[in-house]
Amino acid sequence: MPESPSLDFRSPPRPLREDGTPRRVGVEIEFTGPSARIAAAALAAGLGGRLVEEDPHAFRLEGTSLGDLRVELDLRAAHPQRRMTEPGALPGLPVRAAGRSLAALLGPVVPRELITGPLAFDRLPEVDRLAALLHGAGGRGRGAVLLGSLGLHFNVEPPDLTAATLTGLLKAYLRAEPQLRRETAAGGFLAARGLPPPFPAPYAAKVLDPAYRPDLDGLARDYLAANPTRHRGLDLLPLLAHRDEAGVRAALPPDEKVSPRPVLHYRMPQSHVGLAGWSLAPAWNLWVGVEEMAEGGATMRQAASGPA
Repeated sequence: MPESPSLDFRSPPRPLREDGTPRRVGVEIEFTGPSARIAAAALAAGLGGRLVEEDPHAFRLEGTSLGDLRVELDLRAAHPQRRMTEPGALPGLPVRAAGRSLAALLGPVVPRELITGPLAFDRLPEVDRLAALLHGAGGRGRGAVLLGSLGLHFNVEPPDLTAATLTGLLKAYLRAEPQLRRETAAGGFLAARGLPPPFPAPYAAKVLDPAYRPDLDGLARDYLAANPTRHRGLDLLPLLAHRDEAGVRAALPPDEKVSPRPVLHYRMPQSHVGLAGWSLAPAWNLWVGVEEMAEGGATMRQAASGPA
């Protein structure tokens, strides 16, 4: 992927939430190379904080200069203790042993993942330092591996949770999706193959109809009917589950992963920690372009509905 001539992180047109507080974004960076333990230790050495082992393949860094972080093998079965409280969970010891065995077997090919907490937008440049620390510890990856994408995910708080705002952002994303896919897949064949599947064409056409202005129930119903999966470039499942977790889970396959939280899970970008000097800025700025497009559409709608 070519480097951007500028590493400036642009600000969205609406940087504040309804209550006037700054919006925030969480970042997930996938990489290969060092184990979760080695990567977490390298981050702790560079950022300070306390290293806490959750299991041999998952670590928390508490109280770093960039808040609390997690580093873990991106494999749910490697962390079975997180699901032991679920109804019907199997006894703890055999499940833990099976998870560790599976993690040891798949660890060489399954990516590791760095996960930040919610950060103010103006702290995004500091996340570049995390990527540099991972690179210095032997972190590898240029967008994709044989098994799929190396994700760079942004968990973006929207300006508000109204149907108009969310639908406007979804419309803007759908208009921009072909270009976003081309920009992201510039890394080659593997990068293109690793992208999340595009939204189904009939669903995109429905949403992009100028007359499509659903309420929140309609937006959720239409989205879940066409997209019962998190594998979309803009994943709305966390946000919809935050509003109605039971309803969302009922619409999904039993094993689909969803973490309820009031964010837009932007999954299109890819991680390039194996590229020296790589920055999150180009991918973030593409998202800001989506928000600018949505804001422009909202302005035009308001003008059209105003007095003649």
